[in-house]
Amino acid sequence: MSEHNRDTISAWDVLKPSADKLSGIDRLLRGVGLLLMSNFRDNMTIATLIEAHAGRRPHHDALTFETQRYNYAQLNACANRFARSLKAGGVGKGDVVGVLLGNRPETLILVAALAKLGAAAAMCNTKQRGDVLAHSLGTVKPTAMLVGPELQEAFAEIRDNEALAGVDPVWFVGHSATDPVPVGYRNFLEQASGQATGNIDDAYTVSSKDTCFYIFTSGTTGMPKASRMSHSRWLRAGAGMGMAGLRLTPADRFYCALPLYHNNALTVSWSSVLCAGATFALAPKFSVSGFWPDIRHHRATVFCYIGELCRYLLQAEPHENDRRHDVRAVIGNGLRPDIWDEFKGRFGIGRVCEFYGASEGNLVFVNGFNMDRTAGFCPLPYAVVAYDPETEEPVRDDKNKMKQVARGEVGLLLNKVTDFAPFEGYTDPAASEKKLFHGVFDKDDCYFNTGDLVCVQGMRHIAFVDRLGDTFRWKGENVATTQVENALNAFEQIEEAVVYGVAVPHSDGRAGMAAITPKNKLADIDWNKLVAHLRKELPAFAIPVFIRLRPEQDVTGTMKYRKVDLKKQGYAPEGDEPVFMLTSGADRYDKIDDGTRAALADGDVSL
Repeated sequence: MSEHNRDTISAWDVLKPSADKLSGIDRLLRGVGLLLMSNFRDNMTIATLIEAHAGRRPHHDALTFETQRYNYAQLNACANRFARSLKAGGVGKGDVVGVLLGNRPETLILVAALAKLGAAAAMCNTKQRGDVLAHSLGTVKPTAMLVGPELQEAFAEIRDNEALAGVDPVWFVGHSATDPVPVGYRNFLEQASGQATGNIDDAYTVSSKDTCFYIFTSGTTGMPKASRMSHSRWLRAGAGMGMAGLRLTPADRFYCALPLYHNNALTVSWSSVLCAGATFALAPKFSVSGFWPDIRHHRATVFCYIGELCRYLLQAEPHENDRRHDVRAVIGNGLRPDIWDEFKGRFGIGRVCEFYGASEGNLVFVNGFNMDRTAGFCPLPYAVVAYDPETEEPVRDDKNKMKQVARGEVGLLLNKVTDFAPFEGYTDPAASEKKLFHGVFDKDDCYFNTGDLVCVQGMRHIAFVDRLGDTFRWKGENVATTQVENALNAFEQIEEAVVYGVAVPHSDGRAGMAAITPKNKLADIDWNKLVAHLRKELPAFAIPVFIRLRPEQDVTGTMKYRKVDLKKQGYAPEGDEPVFMLTSGADRYDKIDDGTRAALADGDVSL
């Protein structure tokens, strides 16, 4: 064993196998200890963490997927083979490699392999297509690509895009080394099969401050931005949420049915598992009917959620097996207060570790004390300030300073940027600077603008209320209104479109709604043709659920759309402007009436 490796393992005393015998409070303190250590140990990375577990608990399950199992020794060995194959293809420290694969073991192992080289994985959103996907990759300038057969068609659409000029090699990552490889690709698994399995020295040159991967997020500009995740921030998530929040131990088996391009999966779930030396049970995708049987198959004790997942599970018919599982705790965000108690009660969930955080944000709130209906607690500096609902900007006094709101009030959440909690930002420096406020309370302070409204609950706890800006969340995805407006305005029968999100009873997030002005008569819109156009231009979750026909749009004196009023009116505006709705699986928008609105209020409409 090299001197580097001995030093690395000695730093992980908090991860000794005896940790599963500790009390809850001791596990919390161990998580806090790791949280602090991650800021001062420069050699703590995804790679050295996996290697430490491979040395301490080689035969412990690290990853399960359907019928496949990898223990920590096997996971580390496979990551080493993958890393050597990537290195032989020219990938080195500081490079970015596009990862366009679905949920399967190879995806995680490739992230680990790239981490061993000091390279960053660009985790492509598997629902993006065409120009949006090309734009995402263009923001990080990958030197190589890893493409699975499940996303080969999506990559074929953009392979000749100028954003990917010079990308070489392009590896095909099949399900086995003998899978047929399309023309123009290299067979990654075949090239990796003959590589050595021992640890590689490259891993010891990687700093915790280096980038381990990029997650693409919509933001307010209308096109995706690349949010940078460093090893240290990734580790802090695992320490704070997994160990301090969930009290994970090596005995836990963490089930994840969320896509690996989502931070709830790759950061919250996987970092929690690796920090605790637990088992990561990965599902190919979320399925309502298959969820609890899969939980039992993997013997899961914890799972990760988003609010929509919880609601879908509640909407399923009650079953005698609803409580027949070993799940002791869940972690995620978006579990709405109105279903919180029902969800816990029906499925027998003892601990809900709700959290609040953004992909690019520098702070996380975690419900570490198992309180109901809260987004959690954060010990680090932040502020909740008064805002103007019309301009959606913070209010400043005559000295140009902001004002914090009182307990029970709603305000805009700002996270203070410090040396311990830096803002790592996007690949675009200008976009990063737009997210920062300077001189909020003092001349030299700096705060990250989350763009989210929260309610101050006291004792440093908050509850999420709403999202500001030109994005809204639907079906677990952030939707950029500019992208949807561009797609609508490209339709030959539409003169102008304004897009926003509206609340719908019994649904999480906000459904997309567009106020459109037709080029000709209001009655001339070909609704079937419009739906076909939108399905070609947009992912399913971004297609507006509601469309409101307007003779003209209302604008402010500075020519900005009055979206605040449109959001308030929702899909039940006063006057004679008709509203149309696209239900799940339909091929056209149909006009709604009071009966439809009553059905929406009762939750009887599938969106």
